[in-house]
Amino acid sequence: MQLAITVLGNKTDGFIAEMLSAISACHCSVLEFRTSNLTEITSAYAVIDGNWNHVAKLEGLLEIMRTRFQVQIIFFRPQESPPVSMPNEGVPYTLETISMEKKDLLFALTSFLLDRGIFIDEINANLHPAMLFDNQIFSSRFTLLVPPDVRILSLREEFMDFCDNLNIDAILEPIKR
Repeated sequence: MQLAITVLGNKTDGFIAEMLSAISACHCSVLEFRTSNLTEITSAYAVIDGNWNHVAKLEGLLEIMRTRFQVQIIFFRPQESPPVSMPNEGVPYTLETISMEKKDLLFALTSFLLDRGIFIDEINANLHPAMLFDNQIFSSRFTLLVPPDVRILSLREEFMDFCDNLNIDAILEPIKR
């Protein structure tokens, strides 16, 4: 049985270590685990696997931790169903952008990619102050899977025109394994 866990709360010392300790103590396995500090907020995402009784025990321990650390925890038990169709062929690419802060920039970038049938596997984006000036800088990093029917040269040209129109500096390159 699998359990997806999402945690959100103010930065707290020890929560992540205690969460991992609880997973181990309940004899569950970590399939995926990610954490991030978003300004003064800590977020964590995990997918756990284990016997139903071990997963239930883990949920109880995490409920206790929710109160003690004053964080929000959401549980989700995925149904045993066929996986969502994800493209199984294509070329993995990374896309990195940097620009001045603009409203709806992340929406514009994702819309551009999705409109061309490109699968977005992961997005990381942040806004931070420029080192020497008072401006805010927006940067993003995408992990993509470009289907074989998309012509890379045409995609690059279209994307560079798109970036020029929005004054975005970007790099689109294949992931080398």
